[in-house]
Order: sequence, then C-alpha cells, then structure tokens
Amino acid sequence: MENLVKDVDFLKLEKLKLVMDRGFYSEKNINDLMKHHHKFLIGARLSLNLVSSRLNKIRDDFVTRFNYNSELKLYVMSFTEEWEYTEEKPRSGEVITDKRRIYLHFYYNDQKATDDKVRFNAMLDRLENNLVNGTPDPEDAKLYQKYFTIHETPVRGKTYSFNEDAIRKAERNYGYFALMTNGIKDPVEALRIYRLKDLIEKSFGNLKERLSMRRMSVASEENFEGKLFVQFIALQLMSYIKKQMDENGLFSDYTMQSLLDELDVIEYYQQPGKAHHLSEITNKQRKLYELMEVPVPT
Repeated sequence: MENLVKDVDFLKLEKLKLVMDRGFYSEKNINDLMKHHHKFLIGARLSLNLVSSRLNKIRDDFVTRFNYNSELKLYVMSFTEEWEYTEEKPRSGEVITDKRRIYLHFYYNDQKATDDKVRFNAMLDRLENNLVNGTPDPEDAKLYQKYFTIHETPVRGKTYSFNEDAIRKAERNYGYFALMTNGIKDPVEALRIYRLKDLIEKSFGNLKERLSMRRMSVASEENFEGKLFVQFIALQLMSYIKKQMDENGLFSDYTMQSLLDELDVIEYYQQPGKAHHLSEITNKQRKLYELMEVPVPT
C-alpha cells in the first residue's frame, strides 16, 4: 500500500479515498491510512473480533423486514464503532494511542447464503476425499487443522472426524458480509462504491481474456496505442452504464450484461445505395435508452 501511495503521488492529491478488498486488511494498514488522513472502504473479514462481536449481538434480529432494503434487495444494518488507533513515533519510539471513529456496515443476502453453503460443502467434500485417498494437499493444511480432527495410532493408522464446532461456526455466517470505512456513513452508498470496484476488476479481467488484451497481437507501437485507447474508452462506457443503472434502480431487474443483451437484439440493415432501417424497437428498449440518456436510434 505504501508503494501504491507513492505511485499516485504525481496526482498531488492531499487525501486519497481507497476502495480495497479483504486481502488488504491489517491493523497496520488501517492505522497508516488514518495517520495520513486518507479515507478508505474495505471488505472486513467476519472473523475479526471487532466485526464478529457486533455480528453476534445482532444476528438473531438481522433478517427481518425492518432491516430489508428494497433498493439493494438485501438486509442491512450499520453501526458506528471505535477503532483503537496506535502510532509509533519514528525517533522516540513512543507509542500514541487514541480512538478513531469508523463505520461497520453489515449485509445479508439469501442467494449468497445458498452459494456459501454449496461452496463450503464442496470444499469439505474435496478435503474429505483427499483424506480418504491418502492425497491431502499440503496447501490445505490450515483447513484440515480447522475443520478436521485427525488421529494416528500404530494399529488403526490415521483416522479423522469433523470438527463440528468449527463447521457450525462457519455455517452461521452463510450469507453475511461486512464493509469497514472511516468516511461513508450510508451503507447503501458504501456497497454501491464497493461494487464499482468489483466492476472495474471484472472489466480488467474482460480486457485480458474476452477482449484479448493479455496478448496484444499487434505489429507496431502505433497499433498497440490505438488498441489500448479503444479499450480505455470501453471501460469508461461500462462505468457510465453502471452509474446510470444505479441512479435509476435498474439492478433490481437487470444485470449489466442482460441490459446490454436487451438492446443488442436491435438490428441495423442497409443495402448499397439505399437508406438504412432498423428492426422493431420495443417500448421497453426505448425506455432503457432514455434512462441511459442516449437518443433512441432512428
């Protein structure tokens, strides 16, 4: 993260606003961001003491109509918490402690709960099969230690049993996720911004895979710059469509791909020397163009 801040120093931004996934979380990173007065929004692991203690208090009353957000189609709760801030003076080594305000936003999604259940049980099946076949993957050592109790005796060899307590603890978190921030009070706005990060990451994934940008396949630097420019414009258009969909509540009925598919069926016909004509445009398609603030094709 220190390198990232240095990389964008040429922009001369007094304060950064960083959106990060859970992999960037550490107490040191959070303290350093606060030290330099940067704003952040970060995915929070449910296992963190600050997060788990709050979630355990509200879990039984979370999934109720009162907490349902019709715009997000999720259950939402938000809390103001105190962060135990620490800073070490570089010269004296003195440690300064203070309390800083942060916001914890919690969300519950029924579909995510189902997906989490399927994913978790598939993982346990894989681990169990590898144990039975005598081919446990060393990279899964922590998972075996967490979810299995393995015994080894001279007579019976290795035997195993499931760690029911650890499994039940994981099952209780199906469908929940949390965001931590020091700058966004509104949980709806926080999730919207965080989802935009996912959109950008997926867009770069599309650049590398779907749009063949992993290998440039160009014969000159000029062609390379042209291809890169076209992809850059495409990412801007995707960001604009996402913004319009958010502002007009279209994500309740469409994904970005399904919205584009809805418009993609409009055909443009033209014969040499004759004026073009379009296939039929439905009222639903016209409405989408209007919401996108784009003129309806004629």
